[in-house]
Amino acid sequence: MSEPLYDLVITGATVLTGAPASHAIDDAVIAISDGRFARIEAASRDAAPLRAHRSLHLPGRVVTPGLINVHTHANLSMVRGVAEDLGFAPAYTPGIPQGHMVTPDEAYAIARLGALEALLFGSTLINDTFVHADVVTPAMADVGLRVWSCGRIHDVDFSGVSVGRWDHVDAIGDKTLGEAIALAERYDGKSGGRIGVQLAAHAPDTCSTPFLRRIARAAEDTGLRVTTHLSQSKVELARIRERDGMSPPELLDELGLLNDRLTAAHCIHVSDGDIARIGNAGVHVAHIAKGNATGATIAPTHRLRAAGAKLTLGTDNMHADMVEVMRWALAVGRIQLGAVTPDWQPETVFEMATLAGARAMGLEDEIGSIEIGKRADFVAFDFRRPHLTPMTNALGNLVHVAQGRDAEVVAVDGELMVVDGKPTRVDADAVRRDAALAIEALWVRARGS
Repeated sequence: MSEPLYDLVITGATVLTGAPASHAIDDAVIAISDGRFARIEAASRDAAPLRAHRSLHLPGRVVTPGLINVHTHANLSMVRGVAEDLGFAPAYTPGIPQGHMVTPDEAYAIARLGALEALLFGSTLINDTFVHADVVTPAMADVGLRVWSCGRIHDVDFSGVSVGRWDHVDAIGDKTLGEAIALAERYDGKSGGRIGVQLAAHAPDTCSTPFLRRIARAAEDTGLRVTTHLSQSKVELARIRERDGMSPPELLDELGLLNDRLTAAHCIHVSDGDIARIGNAGVHVAHIAKGNATGATIAPTHRLRAAGAKLTLGTDNMHADMVEVMRWALAVGRIQLGAVTPDWQPETVFEMATLAGARAMGLEDEIGSIEIGKRADFVAFDFRRPHLTPMTNALGNLVHVAQGRDAEVVAVDGELMVVDGKPTRVDADAVRRDAALAIEALWVRARGS
Protein backbone atom coordinates (compact mmCIF):
# COMPACT_ATOMS: atom_id res chain seq x y z
CA MET A 1 0.00 0.00 0.00
CA SER A 2 1.40 3.41 -0.95
CA GLU A 3 2.21 6.06 1.64
CA PRO A 4 -0.65 8.57 2.01
CA LEU A 5 -0.31 12.12 0.80
CA TYR A 6 -0.59 14.36 3.86
CA ASP A 7 -1.69 17.98 3.82
CA LEU A 8 1.25 19.16 5.96
CA VAL A 9 4.36 17.49 7.32
CA ILE A 10 6.66 19.12 9.89
CA THR A 11 10.13 17.79 10.56
CA GLY A 12 13.18 18.69 12.61
CA ALA A 13 11.47 20.34 15.58
CA THR A 14 11.28 19.35 19.22
CA VAL A 15 7.65 18.66 20.15
CA LEU A 16 6.05 19.21 23.54
CA THR A 17 2.83 17.28 23.00
CA GLY A 18 1.07 18.42 26.17
CA ALA A 19 -0.49 14.96 26.40
CA PRO A 20 -0.70 13.41 29.88
CA ALA A 21 2.56 11.68 30.91
CA SER A 22 4.15 12.72 27.61
CA HIS A 23 7.75 13.81 27.24
CA ALA A 24 9.43 15.96 24.63
CA ILE A 25 10.07 14.35 21.25
CA ASP A 26 13.31 15.54 19.70
CA ASP A 27 13.67 15.66 15.92
CA ALA A 28 10.00 14.86 15.56
CA VAL A 29 7.84 14.17 12.54
CA ILE A 30 4.28 15.50 12.57
CA ALA A 31 1.85 14.72 9.77
CA ILE A 32 -1.52 16.44 9.36
CA SER A 33 -4.51 15.41 7.26
CA ASP A 34 -7.96 16.98 7.06
CA GLY A 35 -7.08 19.43 9.80
CA ARG A 36 -6.10 16.75 12.32
CA PHE A 37 -2.88 15.21 13.57
CA ALA A 38 -2.32 11.95 11.70
CA ARG A 39 1.21 11.00 12.82
CA ILE A 40 3.48 12.15 15.66
CA GLU A 41 6.76 10.31 16.11
CA ALA A 42 10.51 10.61 16.38
CA ALA A 43 12.32 10.77 13.05
CA SER A 44 13.93 7.57 11.82
CA ARG A 45 17.08 7.59 9.72
CA ASP A 46 15.83 4.61 7.72
CA ALA A 47 12.36 5.96 6.99
CA ALA A 48 11.53 7.57 3.67
CA PRO A 49 10.29 11.17 3.83
CA LEU A 50 6.52 11.46 4.16
CA ARG A 51 4.65 12.72 1.13
CA ALA A 52 2.82 16.02 1.65
CA HIS A 53 1.30 18.94 -0.19
CA ARG A 54 3.41 21.18 2.03
CA SER A 55 6.42 20.45 4.22
CA LEU A 56 8.08 22.59 6.89
CA HIS A 57 11.55 21.69 8.14
CA LEU A 58 11.90 23.40 11.51
CA PRO A 59 15.16 22.54 13.28
CA GLY A 60 15.81 24.67 16.33
CA ARG A 61 12.10 25.21 16.91
CA VAL A 62 9.84 23.92 19.65
CA VAL A 63 6.31 22.91 18.67
CA THR A 64 3.56 23.03 21.30
CA PRO A 65 -0.22 22.76 21.30
CA GLY A 66 -1.93 26.05 20.59
CA LEU A 67 -2.30 28.07 23.78
CA ILE A 68 -5.83 28.46 25.15
CA ASN A 69 -6.77 31.75 26.78
CA VAL A 70 -9.95 31.06 28.74
CA HIS A 71 -10.57 34.64 29.89
CA THR A 72 -9.83 37.81 27.96
CA HIS A 73 -11.35 41.06 26.74
CA ALA A 74 -9.80 41.91 23.38
CA ASN A 75 -11.35 45.38 23.30
CA LEU A 76 -9.66 46.41 26.53
CA SER A 77 -6.45 47.07 24.66
CA MET A 78 -8.12 50.49 24.49
CA VAL A 79 -6.90 51.19 28.05
CA ARG A 80 -3.52 49.49 27.70
CA GLY A 81 -0.74 51.14 29.68
CA VAL A 82 -3.19 53.13 31.82
CA ALA A 83 -5.67 50.83 33.57
CA GLU A 84 -2.90 48.63 34.96
CA ASP A 85 -1.89 51.43 37.34
CA LEU A 86 -5.34 52.48 38.51
CA GLY A 87 -5.73 49.58 40.91
CA PHE A 88 -9.14 48.43 39.74
CA ALA A 89 -10.95 46.82 36.81
CA PRO A 90 -11.69 49.23 33.92
CA ALA A 91 -15.47 48.85 34.17
CA TYR A 92 -15.34 50.18 37.72
CA THR A 93 -12.89 53.01 37.06
CA PRO A 94 -13.92 56.59 36.17
CA GLY A 95 -12.11 58.76 33.65
CA ILE A 96 -11.18 56.10 31.11
CA PRO A 97 -13.04 54.63 28.09
CA GLN A 98 -15.88 52.34 29.15
CA GLY A 99 -17.63 49.53 27.31
CA HIS A 100 -20.89 51.44 26.99
CA MET A 101 -18.98 54.20 25.13
CA VAL A 102 -17.73 51.89 22.36
CA THR A 103 -19.51 52.00 19.00
CA PRO A 104 -19.88 48.86 16.87
CA ASP A 105 -17.34 50.13 14.35
CA GLU A 106 -14.84 50.87 17.12
CA ALA A 107 -15.43 47.48 18.71
CA TYR A 108 -14.80 45.81 15.35
CA ALA A 109 -11.46 47.56 14.85
CA ILE A 110 -10.19 47.13 18.41
CA ALA A 111 -11.27 43.49 18.71
CA ARG A 112 -9.37 42.60 15.56
CA LEU A 113 -6.26 44.12 17.12
CA GLY A 114 -6.77 42.00 20.23
CA ALA A 115 -7.36 38.85 18.23
CA LEU A 116 -4.31 39.47 16.08
CA GLU A 117 -2.15 40.10 19.14
CA ALA A 118 -3.33 36.82 20.71
CA LEU A 119 -2.71 34.86 17.52
CA LEU A 120 0.79 36.27 16.99
CA PHE A 121 1.61 35.33 20.60
CA GLY A 122 0.61 31.69 20.04
CA SER A 123 -2.99 31.53 21.24
CA THR A 124 -5.21 29.43 19.00
CA LEU A 125 -8.36 29.92 21.09
CA ILE A 126 -9.58 32.89 23.09
CA ASN A 127 -12.68 33.08 25.27
CA ASP A 128 -13.59 36.75 24.94
CA THR A 129 -16.31 38.85 26.52
CA PHE A 130 -17.15 42.50 26.15
CA VAL A 131 -19.58 44.49 23.99
CA HIS A 132 -21.02 44.26 20.45
CA ALA A 133 -20.32 40.52 20.32
CA ASP A 134 -22.48 40.15 17.20
CA VAL A 135 -19.97 42.36 15.38
CA VAL A 136 -16.67 41.31 16.95
CA THR A 137 -17.16 37.52 16.99
CA PRO A 138 -16.88 36.95 13.23
CA ALA A 139 -14.36 39.79 12.96
CA MET A 140 -12.00 38.10 15.41
CA ALA A 141 -12.51 34.66 13.89
CA ASP A 142 -11.60 36.04 10.46
CA VAL A 143 -8.14 36.86 11.84
CA GLY A 144 -7.57 33.11 12.05
CA LEU A 145 -7.95 31.79 15.58
CA ARG A 146 -10.76 30.01 17.39
CA VAL A 147 -13.06 32.50 19.09
CA TRP A 148 -15.50 31.81 21.89
CA SER A 149 -17.27 35.08 22.46
CA CYS A 150 -20.23 36.66 24.21
CA GLY A 151 -21.39 40.13 25.06
CA ARG A 152 -21.22 40.78 28.79
CA ILE A 153 -24.51 39.73 30.36
CA HIS A 154 -25.69 42.07 33.13
CA ASP A 155 -28.66 44.06 34.30
CA VAL A 156 -26.73 46.84 36.00
CA ASP A 157 -26.55 50.21 34.28
CA PHE A 158 -22.81 50.35 33.65
CA SER A 159 -22.90 54.08 33.05
CA GLY A 160 -23.24 54.52 36.80
CA VAL A 161 -20.97 51.80 38.18
CA SER A 162 -17.71 53.71 37.84
CA VAL A 163 -19.17 56.51 39.98
CA GLY A 164 -20.63 54.18 42.59
CA ARG A 165 -24.24 53.99 41.36
CA TRP A 166 -25.69 50.48 41.11
CA ASP A 167 -29.03 50.52 39.30
CA HIS A 168 -30.32 47.14 38.12
CA VAL A 169 -32.73 47.51 35.20
CA ASP A 170 -34.86 44.65 33.87
CA ALA A 171 -34.72 45.98 30.32
CA ILE A 172 -30.91 45.85 30.34
CA GLY A 173 -30.97 42.25 31.52
CA ASP A 174 -33.54 41.30 28.88
CA LYS A 175 -31.38 42.87 26.21
CA THR A 176 -28.00 41.42 27.22
CA LEU A 177 -29.26 37.89 27.88
CA GLY A 178 -31.39 37.92 24.74
CA GLU A 179 -28.44 39.06 22.65
CA ALA A 180 -26.25 36.30 24.11
CA ILE A 181 -28.75 33.59 23.28
CA ALA A 182 -29.24 35.02 19.80
CA LEU A 183 -25.46 35.06 19.34
CA ALA A 184 -25.27 31.38 20.26
CA GLU A 185 -28.10 30.51 17.87
CA ARG A 186 -26.31 32.35 15.09
CA TYR A 187 -22.67 31.44 15.67
CA ASP A 188 -22.13 28.55 18.12
CA GLY A 189 -20.33 25.76 16.25
CA LYS A 190 -19.98 27.82 13.07
CA SER A 191 -16.89 28.46 10.93
CA GLY A 192 -16.02 24.78 10.94
CA GLY A 193 -16.31 24.63 14.73
CA ARG A 194 -13.95 27.58 15.23
CA ILE A 195 -16.62 29.81 16.81
CA GLY A 196 -18.44 29.14 20.06
CA VAL A 197 -20.35 30.88 22.82
CA GLN A 198 -20.29 30.72 26.60
CA LEU A 199 -22.87 32.72 28.53
CA ALA A 200 -20.80 35.55 29.99
CA ALA A 201 -22.53 36.57 33.21
CA HIS A 202 -20.42 39.62 33.99
CA ALA A 203 -20.17 39.31 37.79
CA PRO A 204 -22.40 38.67 40.81
CA ASP A 205 -22.45 42.38 41.69
CA THR A 206 -23.40 43.55 38.20
CA CYS A 207 -26.20 41.00 37.93
CA SER A 208 -29.13 41.13 40.34
CA THR A 209 -30.01 37.92 42.14
CA PRO A 210 -33.20 37.28 40.14
CA PHE A 211 -31.24 37.91 36.94
CA LEU A 212 -28.52 35.43 37.94
CA ARG A 213 -31.30 32.90 38.44
CA ARG A 214 -32.47 33.60 34.87
CA ILE A 215 -28.95 33.06 33.56
CA ALA A 216 -28.76 29.70 35.35
CA ARG A 217 -32.02 28.64 33.70
CA ALA A 218 -30.80 29.83 30.31
CA ALA A 219 -27.61 27.80 30.68
CA GLU A 220 -29.63 24.71 31.54
CA ASP A 221 -32.08 25.27 28.68
CA THR A 222 -29.42 25.93 26.03
CA GLY A 223 -26.69 23.58 27.27
CA LEU A 224 -24.19 26.44 27.07
CA ARG A 225 -21.36 26.79 29.55
CA VAL A 226 -21.08 29.90 31.70
CA THR A 227 -18.14 32.22 32.30
CA THR A 228 -17.99 34.99 34.88
CA HIS A 229 -15.83 37.13 37.13
CA LEU A 230 -15.99 35.78 40.68
CA SER A 231 -14.66 37.23 43.93
CA GLN A 232 -12.51 39.63 41.95
CA SER A 233 -12.75 42.63 44.28
CA LYS A 234 -13.57 43.70 47.81
CA VAL A 235 -16.31 45.90 46.36
CA GLU A 236 -17.98 42.80 44.90
CA LEU A 237 -17.79 41.01 48.25
CA ALA A 238 -19.27 43.96 50.09
CA ARG A 239 -22.08 44.40 47.55
CA ILE A 240 -23.12 40.74 47.68
CA ARG A 241 -22.82 40.55 51.47
CA GLU A 242 -25.06 43.61 51.80
CA ARG A 243 -27.50 42.51 49.10
CA ASP A 244 -27.71 38.76 49.69
CA GLY A 245 -26.15 38.15 53.10
CA MET A 246 -23.57 35.75 51.74
CA SER A 247 -20.35 35.53 49.72
CA PRO A 248 -20.36 35.50 45.91
CA PRO A 249 -19.48 31.75 45.69
CA GLU A 250 -22.24 30.98 48.19
CA LEU A 251 -24.67 32.96 46.06
CA LEU A 252 -23.74 31.19 42.83
CA ASP A 253 -23.91 27.85 44.61
CA GLU A 254 -27.41 28.60 45.87
CA LEU A 255 -28.52 29.59 42.37
CA GLY A 256 -27.09 26.49 40.66
CA LEU A 257 -24.32 28.30 38.79
CA LEU A 258 -21.38 26.94 40.78
CA ASN A 259 -20.57 23.74 38.90
CA ASP A 260 -18.06 22.10 36.58
CA ARG A 261 -19.50 23.95 33.56
CA LEU A 262 -18.50 27.30 35.03
CA THR A 263 -15.27 29.15 34.25
CA ALA A 264 -14.71 31.67 37.04
CA ALA A 265 -12.06 34.33 36.59
CA HIS A 266 -9.96 35.59 39.49
CA CYS A 267 -11.31 33.93 42.69
CA ILE A 268 -9.01 36.18 44.72
CA HIS A 269 -11.04 37.23 47.75
CA VAL A 270 -12.27 33.83 48.91
CA SER A 271 -12.68 32.37 52.40
CA ASP A 272 -11.88 28.80 53.38
CA GLY A 273 -15.56 28.02 52.95
CA ASP A 274 -15.62 29.62 49.50
CA ILE A 275 -12.58 27.61 48.45
CA ALA A 276 -14.24 24.40 49.60
CA ARG A 277 -17.40 25.23 47.64
CA ILE A 278 -15.48 26.10 44.48
CA GLY A 279 -13.41 22.94 44.76
CA ASN A 280 -16.33 20.63 45.53
CA ALA A 281 -18.14 22.00 42.48
CA GLY A 282 -15.15 21.34 40.20
CA VAL A 283 -15.18 24.91 38.91
CA HIS A 284 -12.64 25.86 36.23
CA VAL A 285 -10.77 28.81 37.75
CA ALA A 286 -9.27 31.22 35.23
CA HIS A 287 -6.11 32.27 37.03
CA ILE A 288 -5.18 35.78 35.93
CA ALA A 289 -1.65 35.57 37.25
CA LYS A 290 -0.09 38.67 35.72
CA GLY A 291 -3.11 40.96 35.78
CA ASN A 292 -3.91 40.22 39.40
CA ALA A 293 -0.30 40.60 40.51
CA THR A 294 -0.15 43.95 38.72
CA GLY A 295 -3.09 44.98 40.88
CA ALA A 296 -1.35 43.75 44.06
CA THR A 297 -3.46 40.59 44.45
CA ILE A 298 -2.89 36.85 44.07
CA ALA A 299 -5.50 34.10 43.92
CA PRO A 300 -4.89 31.27 46.42
CA THR A 301 -4.16 28.83 43.64
CA HIS A 302 -2.67 26.04 45.75
CA ARG A 303 -5.58 25.94 48.17
CA LEU A 304 -8.06 26.09 45.29
CA ARG A 305 -6.33 23.23 43.51
CA ALA A 306 -6.11 21.15 46.68
CA ALA A 307 -9.86 21.64 47.18
CA GLY A 308 -10.62 20.32 43.70
CA ALA A 309 -10.78 23.45 41.54
CA LYS A 310 -9.44 23.05 38.00
CA LEU A 311 -6.85 25.71 37.27
CA THR A 312 -6.59 27.34 33.86
CA LEU A 313 -4.99 30.56 32.60
CA GLY A 314 -6.24 33.79 31.10
CA THR A 315 -4.69 37.13 30.23
CA ASP A 316 -7.75 39.27 31.03
CA ASN A 317 -6.99 42.91 30.21
CA MET A 318 -4.42 44.85 28.23
CA HIS A 319 -2.15 42.14 26.81
CA ALA A 320 -2.45 38.67 25.27
CA ASP A 321 0.87 36.93 25.92
CA MET A 322 0.02 33.52 27.38
CA VAL A 323 3.70 32.59 27.57
CA GLU A 324 4.28 35.48 29.94
CA VAL A 325 1.19 34.45 31.92
CA MET A 326 2.61 30.94 32.39
CA ARG A 327 5.76 32.48 33.85
CA TRP A 328 3.81 34.73 36.21
CA ALA A 329 1.63 31.82 37.33
CA LEU A 330 4.71 29.77 38.14
CA ALA A 331 6.37 32.64 40.01
CA VAL A 332 3.42 33.87 42.09
CA GLY A 333 2.58 30.30 43.00
CA ARG A 334 6.06 29.78 44.35
CA ILE A 335 5.91 33.08 46.22
CA GLN A 336 2.75 31.88 47.96
CA LEU A 337 4.44 28.62 48.95
CA GLY A 338 7.74 30.22 49.81
CA ALA A 339 9.47 27.33 48.10
CA VAL A 340 10.13 25.51 44.84
CA THR A 341 8.14 22.28 45.01
CA PRO A 342 7.83 19.21 42.77
CA ASP A 343 4.13 19.82 42.13
CA TRP A 344 4.43 23.44 40.91
CA GLN A 345 6.76 23.22 37.95
CA PRO A 346 6.81 24.41 34.31
CA GLU A 347 4.73 21.39 33.29
CA THR A 348 2.06 22.51 35.79
CA VAL A 349 1.47 25.90 34.20
CA PHE A 350 1.97 24.53 30.67
CA GLU A 351 -0.91 22.14 31.28
CA MET A 352 -3.00 25.04 32.61
CA ALA A 353 -2.37 26.93 29.35
CA THR A 354 -3.21 24.02 27.08
CA LEU A 355 -5.15 20.87 28.04
CA ALA A 356 -6.76 22.35 31.17
CA GLY A 357 -7.98 25.25 29.06
CA ALA A 358 -9.46 22.82 26.57
CA ARG A 359 -11.31 21.07 29.39
CA ALA A 360 -12.75 24.37 30.58
CA MET A 361 -14.09 24.96 27.10
CA GLY A 362 -15.50 21.43 26.85
CA LEU A 363 -13.05 20.71 24.03
CA GLU A 364 -10.51 18.35 25.61
CA ASP A 365 -11.29 15.63 23.06
CA GLU A 366 -10.57 18.01 20.19
CA ILE A 367 -7.73 20.36 21.16
CA GLY A 368 -5.26 21.12 23.94
CA SER A 369 -2.59 18.55 23.13
CA ILE A 370 -0.76 17.18 20.12
CA GLU A 371 -2.24 13.72 19.79
CA ILE A 372 -3.32 11.64 16.82
CA GLY A 373 -6.91 12.40 15.90
CA LYS A 374 -7.07 15.79 17.55
CA ARG A 375 -7.45 19.03 15.62
CA ALA A 376 -4.10 20.32 14.45
CA ASP A 377 -3.75 23.50 16.49
CA PHE A 378 -0.08 24.16 17.18
CA VAL A 379 2.62 26.78 17.65
CA ALA A 380 6.26 26.63 16.58
CA PHE A 381 8.50 28.80 18.77
CA ASP A 382 11.85 29.86 17.35
CA PHE A 383 14.49 28.72 19.84
CA ARG A 384 17.39 29.81 17.62
CA ARG A 385 17.59 33.05 19.56
CA PRO A 386 20.17 34.13 22.13
CA HIS A 387 17.73 34.20 25.05
CA LEU A 388 16.59 30.65 24.26
CA THR A 389 20.05 29.16 23.93
CA PRO A 390 20.99 26.53 25.04
CA MET A 391 17.91 24.34 24.69
CA THR A 392 18.85 21.92 27.44
CA ASN A 393 15.24 21.78 28.63
CA ALA A 394 12.74 22.95 26.04
CA LEU A 395 9.81 23.29 28.44
CA GLY A 396 11.93 25.04 31.04
CA ASN A 397 13.12 27.55 28.44
CA LEU A 398 9.58 28.09 27.18
CA VAL A 399 8.15 28.93 30.59
CA HIS A 400 11.10 30.71 32.17
CA VAL A 401 12.60 32.62 29.25
CA ALA A 402 10.44 32.65 26.11
CA GLN A 403 7.89 35.27 25.10
CA GLY A 404 4.84 35.12 22.91
CA ARG A 405 6.66 37.08 20.22
CA ASP A 406 8.99 34.08 19.78
CA ALA A 407 6.10 32.32 17.98
CA GLU A 408 7.15 31.80 14.37
CA VAL A 409 4.38 29.56 13.05
CA VAL A 410 0.80 29.24 14.32
CA ALA A 411 -1.75 26.82 12.87
CA VAL A 412 -5.43 26.19 13.51
CA ASP A 413 -6.97 23.01 12.08
CA GLY A 414 -3.64 22.55 10.28
CA GLU A 415 -4.07 25.83 8.40
CA LEU A 416 -1.07 28.14 8.78
CA MET A 417 -2.38 31.36 10.28
CA VAL A 418 1.07 32.78 11.12
CA VAL A 419 4.22 32.15 9.08
CA ASP A 420 7.58 33.77 9.86
CA GLY A 421 5.86 35.64 12.68
CA LYS A 422 3.38 37.33 10.32
CA PRO A 423 -0.35 36.70 9.90
CA THR A 424 -1.50 35.07 6.69
CA ARG A 425 -5.11 36.26 6.68
CA VAL A 426 -4.93 39.96 7.52
CA ASP A 427 -2.72 43.01 6.98
CA ALA A 428 -1.22 43.57 10.44
CA ASP A 429 -0.35 47.21 9.75
CA ALA A 430 -3.90 47.98 8.65
CA VAL A 431 -5.38 46.24 11.71
CA ARG A 432 -3.10 48.21 14.02
CA ARG A 433 -3.81 51.51 12.25
CA ASP A 434 -7.60 51.09 12.33
CA ALA A 435 -7.57 50.13 16.01
CA ALA A 436 -5.31 53.04 16.96
CA LEU A 437 -7.72 55.50 15.33
CA ALA A 438 -10.71 53.94 17.08
CA ILE A 439 -8.98 54.02 20.47
CA GLU A 440 -7.92 57.63 19.99
CA ALA A 441 -11.53 58.61 19.33
CA LEU A 442 -12.66 56.78 22.47
CA TRP A 443 -10.13 58.56 24.66
CA VAL A 444 -11.23 61.94 23.29
CA ARG A 445 -14.83 61.17 24.28
CA ALA A 446 -13.87 59.74 27.66
CA ARG A 447 -11.94 62.89 28.52
CA GLY A 448 -14.74 65.09 27.27
CA SER A 449 -12.36 66.95 24.99
